[in-house]
Amino acid sequence: MPLEEAVRKLTSLPADNLHIRDRGRLAPGKFADVVIFDPKTIADRATYEQPHQYAVGMRHVFVNGQQVLKDGEHTGTKPGRALWGPGKKN
Repeated sequence: MPLEEAVRKLTSLPADNLHIRDRGRLAPGKFADVVIFDPKTIADRATYEQPHQYAVGMRHVFVNGQQVLKDGEHTGTKPGRALWGPGKKN
């Protein structure tokens, strides 16, 4: 699958499907969630035996415009929150 299609399936497609209008794209007025990664080294290391493994290849992550991952290390910042789609029941 081309990289552009993979990014779309992880960003704008789920945001559109869940009717979350202010996420999934970089545009004025949207929340700034940005991931900078190396496409040659990104990989999921989790297994059934060890499910709580961090992915590799992630360099920088910004959530709501605040950096939470810098040079692959967590900064301690936690600006995010759970997002609930239209299927959530009270």
